[in-house]
Amino acid sequence: MSVQLRLLDKADKEILKLPRAVKGAIYDFQRKFREDPNSHGLQFKQLAGNSRLYSARVTADYRALLLQVTGTEYLLVAVKPRGSVYENLDRYAFGVNPVSGGIEFIDIVDTQDAAARVTPPPVQPAPLFGAYSSEQLLGLGVAEPLLPLIAKITTEDELLGLTEYAPQLTAEVLLALHDGLSPDEVLEQVTAPVRADEPVDVADYSAALARPTTLVTTDDTALQAVLAGDFARWQVFLHPLQRKIVERSYNGPARVSGGPGTGKTIVALHRVKHLVDRLPPGDGKDVLFTTFNKSLAADLRSRLLELAGREILERVEVINIDSLASKVVIEAEPGTRRHWMDDSRAVDLWRDMLLELGEERWDARFLHDEWSQVALGQALSSREEYFRARRAGRGRTLNRVQRAAVWQLIEQFTKRLTERNLWTFRQVAARAALIEKERAPSEGYRYRHVVVDEAQDLSPAHWMLLRAMIAPGPDDMFLAGDPHQRIYDSYVSLGSLGIAIRGRSTRLTLSYRSTHEILAVAEGLLGSEEWDDLDGGSDSLRGYRSVLRGPRPQFRAASSWQEELAGIFRQVKEWQPEDGTPVSVGVAVPERRLMPEVENYLKDHGVEAAQIGADGPRKPDAVHVGTLHRFKGLEYQRMIVAGVSDGVIPAARVEGLRDSDPLRYQREIKQARSLLFVAATRARDSLMISWHGRPSRFLPTVPPA
Repeated sequence: MSVQLRLLDKADKEILKLPRAVKGAIYDFQRKFREDPNSHGLQFKQLAGNSRLYSARVTADYRALLLQVTGTEYLLVAVKPRGSVYENLDRYAFGVNPVSGGIEFIDIVDTQDAAARVTPPPVQPAPLFGAYSSEQLLGLGVAEPLLPLIAKITTEDELLGLTEYAPQLTAEVLLALHDGLSPDEVLEQVTAPVRADEPVDVADYSAALARPTTLVTTDDTALQAVLAGDFARWQVFLHPLQRKIVERSYNGPARVSGGPGTGKTIVALHRVKHLVDRLPPGDGKDVLFTTFNKSLAADLRSRLLELAGREILERVEVINIDSLASKVVIEAEPGTRRHWMDDSRAVDLWRDMLLELGEERWDARFLHDEWSQVALGQALSSREEYFRARRAGRGRTLNRVQRAAVWQLIEQFTKRLTERNLWTFRQVAARAALIEKERAPSEGYRYRHVVVDEAQDLSPAHWMLLRAMIAPGPDDMFLAGDPHQRIYDSYVSLGSLGIAIRGRSTRLTLSYRSTHEILAVAEGLLGSEEWDDLDGGSDSLRGYRSVLRGPRPQFRAASSWQEELAGIFRQVKEWQPEDGTPVSVGVAVPERRLMPEVENYLKDHGVEAAQIGADGPRKPDAVHVGTLHRFKGLEYQRMIVAGVSDGVIPAARVEGLRDSDPLRYQREIKQARSLLFVAATRARDSLMISWHGRPSRFLPTVPPA
């Protein structure tokens, strides 16, 4: 007798907490159960008084709890100690959610215990959800068996305890209501995206199993990925909203946004696989998967291989955007032998030129940005074109006489670069965009689909290049990004560059990486600034939340850098388990010069440490040390953000712009806040922020205990 057995979402989280030997036995159990549940000594039997609930032996001390969907289809919903499986069977509630149409399983006792695992407040406050009727909550998708418990919840800690075990839709609805969203807003933002497309028959478990709202594994390989640890979970369990975004057909460019850890990159990875699966037979690289950073591109390639296998790379070009631009230029102009330089060196060269000319009307950073974002970003080739160019977001206004002076300086600067055989990456991108724009009409477009991760970091020249590489049309471009994580000075209006995303944008709000406590601190680091959505509108983190819990982030003051280094060492040692279990730890600093000092201090005190290079971390098992920029796209169980002192974050030079160039001042402030936000949200479980001297004004006035 051959049967199907799948693992229901949320059961994996409990299984991961079990002893290693039991987890290994679960994989073997699944294989045996599929062969014949009535053999191999599995002791397969129906639980008394329950038509769909069964148990089976995993080990001598543990039993699997199984929900029968059809005669030969079962869901593994829990693995528990032998005694507890048969006690108080009324504790188990299951059914088909009438709103989402997905199968839900609840252990009422575990949920009650988690909600009660907090110290009661001295004064009993009012219930958190007393203002909402049972009918309202059920209409939003809350699981009916939990209504009595929800009515008793009075504190946020109790709520977070409940959401740890509640079905996903119930957890999201309650957290959104607690965050201040109205029932109508929750209905639109949380419930509607996962509502079943057809009327739900709550007795039809087979139909429920086929819906994307029933999150299950599909085979032994998927189960093995889950048992390997929760970092592999993204390969298996895709949130229903994420799946809809991945599989939807769009009439043009589309975008998904959301805070750190909400699954934007996961959606982009699955979107690439989805697009490849729909390609006609061929051997060309028809899909481009790109991002700003070289190390992130390498990580995307590795994760794409994990998700879909080596054959997918036969149809996908995974490359960072500047390498792609260089490739285009070298292919078209093989004799090109210029040397690349980054923006920081370009600003130094601007500064040298202004000093030689005795020019004091403009500063080097302003001219570099004007050249990069306006001249290169719009492919301007003459003074007349510059006179007519839009300068949205540049702040300081320029009249015609001033534009003429700036253009003359731009011409002098580019001439100097040519004489020295130098160019910047943005120059290369602008040149590549022109090459592609001229090539495509006669030779055809280079790609069928383009997928971009960390879209907020690309410059106008990059977007011009991508637009020239693909024909406008259905499913042409798919963008994933978060304006709150913009750590480079790239501001664009996609619509003005021929990339119209309005009406095709979706926002993710549930974080799968950082704890509720870490997110609360990280959001505070952003202040009250307004954030654009890359297309002339605004974006926010309203409703951004996590069901994960952990310790409150720590704030540590020091009188000197040496004392702060000692504090970093003590915290790293405290986080290292005595049994030698590997723990990933990162230490982020605001300035490059501090990296070797942290690395050497840790090494001198017996802690293995390694700097994060341009291509990513060099030693996987060491404590990783890098600048705030270098931690973009990485994640760690525990993070230290050090050197967060006044005059460093934000840099002291920024204050001089407050009166002379208010808009640029605001952009520099937002960029500094974004850097702190990105670094803090690399942490999965624990976060420490330290400083010496006076703390940055971005930190809380009275840090939480």
